[in-house]
Amino acid sequence: MLLEKLRAEVLEANLELVRRGLVLYTFGNASGVDREQGLVVIKPSGVDYDDLRPEHMVVTDLNGKIVEGNLNPSSDLDTHTLLYREFPAIGAVVHTHSEYATSWAQAGLDIPALGTTHADYFYGPIPCTEPLTDEAIGGRYVHETGVAIVKRFAGIDPMAVPACLVAGHAPFVWGKTPDDAAHNAVVLEAVARMAIRTVQLNSLAGVSQSLLDRHYFRKHGANATYGQKS
Repeated sequence: MLLEKLRAEVLEANLELVRRGLVLYTFGNASGVDREQGLVVIKPSGVDYDDLRPEHMVVTDLNGKIVEGNLNPSSDLDTHTLLYREFPAIGAVVHTHSEYATSWAQAGLDIPALGTTHADYFYGPIPCTEPLTDEAIGGRYVHETGVAIVKRFAGIDPMAVPACLVAGHAPFVWGKTPDDAAHNAVVLEAVARMAIRTVQLNSLAGVSQSLLDRHYFRKHGANATYGQKS
């Protein structure tokens, strides 16, 4: 069986989404990529999470061609593979329809940086794409979803802001590993929930650039001070 370790990691990321209440029924998916082999491992489409096993994960190449697996891959495969091709630093992608992040996506709004919890993970607003055109929706819809994300990230480092809201749809989140991507998806939902409550209390709320810098760079970059040194 190809990529046994990555299969187990992708399965665990999918199950983490369930444990954290980010998916309902068979909604959502997680994948991971092996850059050396150019292969992607992704959850199969429409299979109950309680039934998932490592051997059920589907292996494809970076263009979505199935290399190993008897089940159909996630219907969002073309978005995942496009993100892997366009964002070479990422190692995993997660897609959910979590309640609060999806609310921002359905409103077509970026999630503004409003405090230090946001700044610890996202270096600036979490962007929302432009709505897909009727032509895009009627054509290669899943591929065009990825195109909209990549277009929105022009000038934005995807590793500094590891999430995007797809207008009218829901969030896509990524990370260095499947566990990292799932972790970021959980934090995104918490940040989205707090942001909704914050703007209800004070529509003019925001965070200063100096506070954003202080909190982001204490966790990220060469001079990060958060946590223990190995």
